[in-house]
Amino acid sequence: MSPFSITAFRHLFAAQITSLIGTGLTTVALTLLAYDLAGEDAGRVLGSVLVLKMVTYLVIAPVAGGMANLLPRRVWLVGLDVLRAVIVLCLPFVDQIWQIFVLVFVVNAASAAFTPVFQAIIPEILEDEKAYTKGLSYARLAYDLENLVSPALAAGLLFVWSFDSLFLANSATFVLSAILIVTAILPKAAPIDRDSGFYANTLFGVVAYLKTPRLRGLLAVYFAVSCVGAMIIVNTVVLTRGVLGGSALMTTAFLACAGGGSMLAAFLIPRVIDRIGERRLMMMGIVSAAMAMVFGAVLMGAEWHHVAAFGVLWAIAGAGSTFAQTPGGRLVQRSAGAGDRSAFFAANFALSHAGWLIAYGIVGWLGSLAGLSYAFMASGGLAFVGLIAAHFMWPRQDPLEIRHSHPGIWHDHPHGHDDPHHVHVHDGQAGTEPAQESGKDHNHDHGDHNHRHQHYHPPVEHKHRFVIDSHHTRWPVEDSEKV
Repeated sequence: MSPFSITAFRHLFAAQITSLIGTGLTTVALTLLAYDLAGEDAGRVLGSVLVLKMVTYLVIAPVAGGMANLLPRRVWLVGLDVLRAVIVLCLPFVDQIWQIFVLVFVVNAASAAFTPVFQAIIPEILEDEKAYTKGLSYARLAYDLENLVSPALAAGLLFVWSFDSLFLANSATFVLSAILIVTAILPKAAPIDRDSGFYANTLFGVVAYLKTPRLRGLLAVYFAVSCVGAMIIVNTVVLTRGVLGGSALMTTAFLACAGGGSMLAAFLIPRVIDRIGERRLMMMGIVSAAMAMVFGAVLMGAEWHHVAAFGVLWAIAGAGSTFAQTPGGRLVQRSAGAGDRSAFFAANFALSHAGWLIAYGIVGWLGSLAGLSYAFMASGGLAFVGLIAAHFMWPRQDPLEIRHSHPGIWHDHPHGHDDPHHVHVHDGQAGTEPAQESGKDHNHDHGDHNHRHQHYHPPVEHKHRFVIDSHHTRWPVEDSEKV
């Protein structure tokens, strides 16, 4: 089934594309604005903005993921789109560098709150895993197309307007994204049974993510991808202009090679992933991307540098990176309970960007201080470190259903009776539930509707799809381990 046969996905995908293009336009405009304000220090300003962006994602995304359930998802997403539109409209009036940092922090904080909730909705719309895989591939294509289309569109607009107008265009795309979300029919959010405070809800997604072996492996995969990606993003211009003696056109062509390889991989993923499996496909992707960087170091040591050879390596690196990271959404949705998806996707968003923050620092500094050969070796070497870590943290045998046991426990949280953990009888029904020890009122709605009261979980041993949640606080090491 094609994801585009579902109206809600079409609307959300269109919203994603419009906001991505607008963000790309703002990236170009922000570069020009930084040069206007900082002159020759523009590079330092933009580098600091990039670091601020990653730190914002790392800090804000877990908070947003833990608290997203406080508002209806449509209100949450539309409100953040409107906030981003307003903030971007303020950028043309900036006349101090510190103002750039404040506005960039706010708009990226809104993006960090928006993206995980948006990502968590997609698997609910595309319940069939094959359709969801295609949806992930289309999302990857959208990112790659944005990298190609936005600079070209910005160049065309700058022939007619000043760069301030690019901010206006981005604001309009956020408004259009909000309209598309308003008109989409979103599934009702699954209830959560977490009743913790702000601090516990903020940490829940990150802690649960790190307790899940396959997700720890995924995080190592993301780190490997970020090491290769940082090399491409930071040092492509250094390679093409400084080493190969090319022009801005060569820089664009190399970035297009990486994007073209990524797009080809995105097309292939739905066709090969079920035959190969996520783990093998992602590991193969890392190996190919890392080897491209190692061969880059070898070419740097050659007496002469062949432009086409480096272009091929960029295409291989782009394809390998996409093979490695795109299936990650399948692992996240598989590892989260229905009510906890936003928290897990928020943790995924934050922790993966932590890898980029580290990689930008290492690869970028090595390239400028020690030379591109060392940057190539660091990029490929660290990617192989990520591969080894993923191999050991992500078990080959990774069943969805795990047999485990629970001790008897009393507790109080929202629940329904369609969950195997909550098969109990209420007062006034045959076989009355054990008396409540807490003395709390027994307010509920009989049946499978979500309700809340103090209730007892008898000791049980069973087997089902295992995720970290309020009932399963650690991953069982062996079958029938108490959790």
